[in-house]
Amino acid sequence: DTIFALSSGAGVRAGVSVIRVSGPHAKLVLQRMCPGGGGGDGLPPPRRAVLRSLRQPGSDTPPRHFPLVDQALVLWLPGPRSFTGEDTVELHTHGSPAVVSATLEALGRLSYHRLAEPGEFTRQAHANGRMDLTEVEALGDLINAQTDAQRRQALAAMGGGQRRSLEAWRGRMVRALAHTEALIDFGEDADDVTEAALSSAVGEMREIRREIEAELEDGGRGEAVRDGVRVAILGPPNAGKSSLLNLLARRDAAIVSPIEGTTRDVVTVSLQLGGMPVVLSDTAGLRSDSEDPIERLGMVRSADEAAKAHVQLWVFDASTPVPPVLDASSAAASPTTATAATGGIAGAPLQLLLRNKVDLSRGGEGGAEGGDTAGGVPSERQWRISCTTGEGVAPFLDQLGGIVRRLYGSDEGETPLVTRARHRQHLEGCVAALAQFEELASLGEAAPLDLACEELRTASLELGRITGRVDVEEVLDVIFRDFCIGK
Repeated sequence: DTIFALSSGAGVRAGVSVIRVSGPHAKLVLQRMCPGGGGGDGLPPPRRAVLRSLRQPGSDTPPRHFPLVDQALVLWLPGPRSFTGEDTVELHTHGSPAVVSATLEALGRLSYHRLAEPGEFTRQAHANGRMDLTEVEALGDLINAQTDAQRRQALAAMGGGQRRSLEAWRGRMVRALAHTEALIDFGEDADDVTEAALSSAVGEMREIRREIEAELEDGGRGEAVRDGVRVAILGPPNAGKSSLLNLLARRDAAIVSPIEGTTRDVVTVSLQLGGMPVVLSDTAGLRSDSEDPIERLGMVRSADEAAKAHVQLWVFDASTPVPPVLDASSAAASPTTATAATGGIAGAPLQLLLRNKVDLSRGGEGGAEGGDTAGGVPSERQWRISCTTGEGVAPFLDQLGGIVRRLYGSDEGETPLVTRARHRQHLEGCVAALAQFEELASLGEAAPLDLACEELRTASLELGRITGRVDVEEVLDVIFRDFCIGK
């Protein structure tokens, strides 16, 4: 089929709208709807914008007498040198909804033309070898980017950085596989194919495995940029957690009340901090003396949210003591018996401490206990603020943005290899297969080389599934389902 769709913003008035047509019959649009000019075939010069009268196709009169739809800039992009790899026409019309609707209706009257499904243009590009699967995913991420960090990461991936790294590893695996199979087929007959070749293959695969493991130990940097750094606001009831959420969100996202236990469920908002996407979650207050089953269920959800968070932001009233250890999983039962979690990008969630309501607790340390390491949190990760007056909020936000950026940001042009859970799953499968290959191949003369080769094939296939070289039809269905129709 030849497909068409609006590729620019839908449902809004604009100066210009772009409608894309792609497929083997795309030239019919120019011949039937844009008559006049061009060569004998009615086509304008390739890759040059020309002004044409856009007309509604009919059958009883010459094309030049068809009803006028609009005056449009028209581009003819013959394949394979087009985004999709197919013959492509772009119609740059005036951007009113009426013009766009009339143009789409006119295109639907042409034989062999139909409205595109979401992501179908990009699917054509992938099928024609114009983009690999990582570039397709990066394009979707770029379209959905809300922050500068997401934009930069998506652009870097679209430049082919992920593909080049993965294909380099895969190429080395294929060579090692060829050498290992040669031992099976010719090891007894050829002097130049020796056990040294197997030893060399094992050493190189060990090096690749360690390189991949290093990428997997990035603490989810790429995934955090794509999906948002998860920050969980935790603490006892009435410490000001919901007030902090509303302050950061700049709207009344959560109910604020002096009654303890008002927040029963997790309230989530998305925002930017330091140019990074952040998913901020307000949670139910943690205390050990509640007998309300609904409140206790809320505390269980608080613990779940804390476990999923990249950053735990603990909030306490500045006039109350801070427990020696902060742990949401046991705070409801006994906030003093848990094990500290003070990791960061490669370990447990990073813990930060806020002492709120300083406007109500002037003098001394406001009742906080623990000195410079209250709650097991170093002093450089502690702040005193007032959500009511705004005191201390600005420097806290600046430093919080810096922490998020330092932990999960990337340098300009740097491409995290893992930006989706799918990538991580296949890389972990590759590492497991390489480890098994090393174990089998290290058995010397008793090594079952046929099984070792099978592990190398598995490792290579796992990398191939990331770039889309093998067995990705189900993955494609998921990816393109999230695309807009015009892409």
